[in-house]
Amino acid sequence: MWGLLPLYWDRLESAGAAEVIAHRMVWSLPTALVLLAFAGEWSWIRPLLRQPRRLALLAASAVLIAVNWYLFIWAVGQDRVLEASLGYFINPLLTIAFGVLLLRERLRRAQWAAVGIGVLAVLVMTLAYGQVPWVSLAISVSFGLYGLVKKQTGLDGLAGFSADSALQFLPALAFLVVLTARGDSTFTGEGAGHTALLVCSGLATALPLIFFGAAALRLPLATLGLMQYLTPVTMFLLGLLVFHEEMPPERWAGFLLVWLALTVLTWDLLRQARRGRRAAAAGRTPAETTHAG
Repeated sequence: MWGLLPLYWDRLESAGAAEVIAHRMVWSLPTALVLLAFAGEWSWIRPLLRQPRRLALLAASAVLIAVNWYLFIWAVGQDRVLEASLGYFINPLLTIAFGVLLLRERLRRAQWAAVGIGVLAVLVMTLAYGQVPWVSLAISVSFGLYGLVKKQTGLDGLAGFSADSALQFLPALAFLVVLTARGDSTFTGEGAGHTALLVCSGLATALPLIFFGAAALRLPLATLGLMQYLTPVTMFLLGLLVFHEEMPPERWAGFLLVWLALTVLTWDLLRQARRGRRAAAAGRTPAETTHAG
């Protein structure tokens, strides 16, 4: 579903990225409230309101995901779906880099190799194009920072989505009111289908997130990590086969290097998962198994 979202936002091209993201924020809140009522998950709200630090983190996460949404919707409207897909391919490598730089995590040799190949891919595309692939990097950085901040909030998928939506609602509504007053809104001027797509943008945002949260409870982490590659792969195929974006040799070289980095990362992830299972069967910790190997 995440990978197919470019098809959805492409249908709203006439509205512009700013109006689309504002509607996405406004309609996300009622969607979240309905889902919370259905799940009966209200107990997290009162404790959260008494914790200013977590509220500040949520405000930061709401801003970061808004930036990410805007860049992604803008990229679709500018026929840069391939660049957007590259950003999500880079994201696992950037998440590892954040772990080292900000959380002082230690990397295994294969992880260092994957990050190095990813950096090389960015350099290749920068030299080939004569400019930094800023769209891909901005999408990746904003989403990577969002994940980092979100991890500190301690909220699950539905609660986190609801909290972000609550914080985004009033600024987005104010923007739409101003847009309507200026006569620049497309909400009712492009037909019933256009209006329905804008209204349903909150649901289009919520459903993949909820399904992801449900899958996270049922699948091993290694499987979940591999399945997350489906999103940029689907976006890449859409950009290439549906939107017919250009793919010159230098762009292929950059993508192939990123895919090589992800292959190394995936191999390392699967190897560690196997070691973890062997360690559990032998009654040892994964770290002991790694040390013994």
